[in-house]
Amino acid sequence: MNLAAYLERIGYNGPVAADLPTLKAVHAAHLRAIPYDALDVQLGESLTTDVSAAYRKIVERGRGGWCYEMNGLLGWALSEIGFKTTRLCSGPLRPYAAERELGNHLIIRVDLDGKTWIADVGYGDGPIEPYLFVEGEFIQRGFTYRLDRLAGGWWRLNNHQYGLSPTYDFQPDLADEGLLSERCRHLHTSIDSPFVMNLVALRHTTNGVRSLIGRRLRGCELGLPTASAVINSAEELEAVLRDEFGIRLPEGVRDLWPQVCKRHEELFGQTA
Repeated sequence: MNLAAYLERIGYNGPVAADLPTLKAVHAAHLRAIPYDALDVQLGESLTTDVSAAYRKIVERGRGGWCYEMNGLLGWALSEIGFKTTRLCSGPLRPYAAERELGNHLIIRVDLDGKTWIADVGYGDGPIEPYLFVEGEFIQRGFTYRLDRLAGGWWRLNNHQYGLSPTYDFQPDLADEGLLSERCRHLHTSIDSPFVMNLVALRHTTNGVRSLIGRRLRGCELGLPTASAVINSAEELEAVLRDEFGIRLPEGVRDLWPQVCKRHEELFGQTA
């Protein structure tokens, strides 16, 4: 695992030091260069929380990744630069699914100069930069987020109003690698996993985020939604993933089209 190769992959050629400007710049560069890519789940590939596997996939093979891969890779790179990092378990939609969602998302705590930051390049359409571990609202690129303190030592990140996943909960010291591994296995194998049911891809742009869930293509720029569209063929699906999301397509993507259409009909009906 080569830090210089990672920095080249994200297109970062600025100063490299364990300071706040570097933390913010690397975080943003990662999100703009590497798409959120959960195609391997749809393709039935085996996925783990191993950082070396994430490095080989994202840096050496030029692919994107999902939260365990994206944040795993970022956390490793930040540690190599000299940051003090901790991998934390979090739970999207915990208010509705209670503790069974815990570990469904990996985030990175960064302790720097007496302050704590949360780095998260694996939430799809979340903040472009790390956010300070302080209760209250913060705004990035016109999108408003909020960090709430909850009972029992929990904290909740509230995504912007157009975000695909509205919240995730975490505790600042809850690091359980066994739980992360078990939930990773569940999310890429279980028939009730949203990633098994739906093709998911996202990409940060200069001022916002593009998302593809099944056949539905959406975007947000400067805090506001942009026009949406529906993908109409396997060829168009490949072109959108390649050209708009920057995904280096694995073999078999075109073969996913029938199940993508089936799921779209289940959710929206044949005319949607």
